[in-house]
Amino acid sequence: MRFTPPGEVVSGSIEEILPRKNQFARPLIANIDLLLIVLSAEKPPADLLLVDKLLLYGLKSRVPVAIGINKTDAAKSAALAGEYAGSGAQVVAFSAKDGTGLDTVRRLLQGKFTCLAGQSAVGKSTLLNALCPSLSLETGELSKKTARGRHTTRYSELLPLREIDAVVADTPGFSMLECMDLEPEELKTYYREFHGAACRFDTCLHDKEPGCVVKERVVSGQIPAGRYERYIRILHELEERRNKRYD
Repeated sequence: MRFTPPGEVVSGSIEEILPRKNQFARPLIANIDLLLIVLSAEKPPADLLLVDKLLLYGLKSRVPVAIGINKTDAAKSAALAGEYAGSGAQVVAFSAKDGTGLDTVRRLLQGKFTCLAGQSAVGKSTLLNALCPSLSLETGELSKKTARGRHTTRYSELLPLREIDAVVADTPGFSMLECMDLEPEELKTYYREFHGAACRFDTCLHDKEPGCVVKERVVSGQIPAGRYERYIRILHELEERRNKRYD
């Protein structure tokens, strides 16, 4: 949107409404350059099903996606990066506390409008404070009983990172499958690891069908078993949602 700000004598006015290149429904945000999904290599344990759904949400919404692995533990970070090596998302590892890898994150965000997502206490606010110390954002803590994060972001907020000429949307959470117009048959198209698989049936959902090349890739280790198993979970969720819609 182009607008003229209000002055001393005249009120402001909207001059032009520009087309949207993309949009999230929940949270309601538009014209996003990047969705950065942050997860932890240590605690809390990474919720990879959530990461897969966020990745799907970004791809479905035509938003470029990157995955940031925080609290870097070399072995665990490598394992997490391997889960998404074939997904098409850029994967970066960093430590918001000691600064390892932050230059890569700065280059990734510079000049962009980025939407930040991920479970609580993975270090999203700590990362933003490290990139822009003047923000002084409240950071989350881990529950000693559950090792899960406590929410600190209570509403969506646009945060300017002036040091790197960037803007970040920090949000309290996403509603994904519930608001996506996605049929079970479409799901496989958003998994780059499945592309080029010449299965016996053109309509193969890579689930129970015979002659499935995707399942052969899983057995041979070309596709991580966990990534495939979570695909099946999401597929069944979509099928169940459709069945309820027509009951």
